[in-house]
Amino acid sequence: MPAGLTIGQFAKAVGVNIQTVRYYERLKLLNPSARRLSGYRVYGEEEEQRMRFIKNAQALGFTLQEIAELLNLRVSVQARCGDVQRKAEVKLQGVEAKMKALQVLVRALRGLIRTCRAGQSIDRCQILHHMEREQTSTNQSKKRRES
Repeated sequence: MPAGLTIGQFAKAVGVNIQTVRYYERLKLLNPSARRLSGYRVYGEEEEQRMRFIKNAQALGFTLQEIAELLNLRVSVQARCGDVQRKAEVKLQGVEAKMKALQVLVRALRGLIRTCRAGQSIDRCQILHHMEREQTSTNQSKKRRES
């Protein structure tokens, strides 16, 4: 990437829109390397590398807050690889917990689909009846806990 790109050129080069670049700037995830006399932001190789880091971290499931923490570790002289490893382990635990919850959801949906008798009228739909019962029992459970 040539040095000294405007925000529009930079956004296009890194594959995001201008609003994303500005948003990341407001969050202090990204800063232009300089400003022209006209006030236009100027971006270079360092900003491209930082944006690539942000996009790759997002692809791994890290939130923007977590990415900010990783970026701070990246430039800290006291930080160690173990600090980053712990953050990655916490992220992995979260992903694994979500996967387990999704697997429970898959089993529940498959079970409901098996109960379906597609030719029956809608008033006999077991899937809808289940949803009505589950919502009601969930609300009753909440009310009991609040009492």
